[in-house]
Amino acid sequence: MPDLYPPIEPYDSGMLDVGDGHRVYWETCGNPAGKPALVLHGGPGTGCTANARRYFDPSAYRIVLFDQRGSGRSVPHASSSDVDLSTNTTAHLIADMERLRRHLGIGQWLVLGGSWGSTLALTYAEQYPERVTEMVLFSIATTTASEIEWITRGVGTFFPEAWSRFRAAVPEADRDGSFVEAYHRLLMHPDPVVHEKAARDWCEWETAIVAVHPGHKPHPRYEDPAFRLGFARLVTHYWRHRAWLEDGALVRDAHHLAGIPGILIHGRLDLGGPLATPWNLQRHWPGSELIVAGEAGHDARDPGMTESIVAATDRFA
Repeated sequence: MPDLYPPIEPYDSGMLDVGDGHRVYWETCGNPAGKPALVLHGGPGTGCTANARRYFDPSAYRIVLFDQRGSGRSVPHASSSDVDLSTNTTAHLIADMERLRRHLGIGQWLVLGGSWGSTLALTYAEQYPERVTEMVLFSIATTTASEIEWITRGVGTFFPEAWSRFRAAVPEADRDGSFVEAYHRLLMHPDPVVHEKAARDWCEWETAIVAVHPGHKPHPRYEDPAFRLGFARLVTHYWRHRAWLEDGALVRDAHHLAGIPGILIHGRLDLGGPLATPWNLQRHWPGSELIVAGEAGHDARDPGMTESIVAATDRFA
């Protein structure tokens, strides 16, 4: 990805006690006196990455990244044997973001989010529009019931072999019901043989549907059993509750974002998250702009995605 800024390391980091027994990892990079920007990672459950720091000009931005509850370096991790997911909800994550903002002494910030991070960014901005200066969203999702149904069933039309394996991995009695519910039960099963297999099966499906280019390689984090289990548990936990959001409310209420400039970046070949979602969002958000990366799927590493994300942050610098 040659269009990213050069690698950088944090100049500060820490573990923030957010209550409920959770401590979230955070870091700040770039210019301590620069324009504040918050990065919201995808998943739920992937954790922030070093490459996410590189979407911004480090001389212009004070870049804030954090691992959402149960993810990355935050503790307790969702892969732990005694994990309690009842205190890991969208409302908890929004409260954590506000706690982190106050902890760092930031009044307003640009918010960048990809995939699930775009759902979280929209939820936050619609609740706290006065805290957001601009938004850059990519591989956009709003976590509606129809999106979840599409990504677990409908898109199987394009990946029939992978989808048949995904379906066959749940008990036969569950194959005509909700795959999210079926997998979540397996992922929370106390037997490691059961939940580790479910995590691998879920992640193989996740990686299959973003592979729209020959030679696509999954992120190496999927080789880590703890990552697979924590990630799959959190995705299914959030999806079975539809992120605790009223269905369709993020698009319906996007008019509350009027006055917040937004750049929406989406791959035309994003089969898991069809272009209709950001297209509809843009129509309801005055002052937003949709950029379509014609050769890209869902992966931010696909052609046109990285360049568009960096160009957007440069524009707002």
